[in-house]
Amino acid sequence: MPGAVEAVEMQAALLRLRRTSGLPVVFGGLLSDARHARIAELNGTQTTALRGLVISAGSGLGGKAIALSRPCAVTDYASSRHISHEYDAAVAAEGLRSVVAVPVVVRRTVRGVLYGAMRTPVTLGDRTFDAVVATARDIEQSLAVRDEVRRLLAAGREQVSDPGTVPGAWEDVREAHRELRALVPKVLDPALRDELLEVCGRLASASGARAPAARDVRLAPREVDVVACVAAGATNAAAAERLGLRPETVKGYLRSAMRKLGAHTRLEAVVAARRAGLLP
Repeated sequence: MPGAVEAVEMQAALLRLRRTSGLPVVFGGLLSDARHARIAELNGTQTTALRGLVISAGSGLGGKAIALSRPCAVTDYASSRHISHEYDAAVAAEGLRSVVAVPVVVRRTVRGVLYGAMRTPVTLGDRTFDAVVATARDIEQSLAVRDEVRRLLAAGREQVSDPGTVPGAWEDVREAHRELRALVPKVLDPALRDELLEVCGRLASASGARAPAARDVRLAPREVDVVACVAAGATNAAAAERLGLRPETVKGYLRSAMRKLGAHTRLEAVVAARRAGLLP
């Protein structure tokens, strides 16, 4: 079931869409199961007719977009022969005529539907159509990041509870730590970001073999990210690509981290960070 955070992200996306596209009415919702989406977020509507409407796959314009997993549009909703008309009363109550519906698809699975509409029967131009599609892609990216965060959090908690003693087990812990830290800057929800960082901290100290005297070392989050990439054998260029930074910026973070850690080489920096409990 969609959560409160997803609802906030949908609201923000609709607000951006209305500003960038010029569409007077935008609305949408996420799927509650494989075949039904509930219209929960609206912007620019004048009535409550659409709120809470449950859209079934194959029914109406949005249902057609869900079933086909591709954008669909009509110039005049009420008279269109290319869609079924289960939702005509709600659409008419809001006075909508020209409507586009774009599915939100994550890893080939439809997760929601986004609508843009006008109250006049006109053909929507490419610029408007593209704006709705682009907004749907933004929502897809947000959902994909959230899915990955949840997967890695589950894996991270499992590694924390039982890092194991078999060969390679600690490399799994370290890889989970690197992946989680790389996702932190992409997460907009403060609570989820804090949860990510908390699991990262538990992974970093999971072995218990840390030097007490080194625990006073404090690195900035991005400095830890860079050192974690270095620990995986990444070059500055590779670390920059992974973290979405410029190579020069990575070099600066690494230089700063090495100074704080009292390290003169990349390897010394990794060893010192592990002794300080900053890396697993």
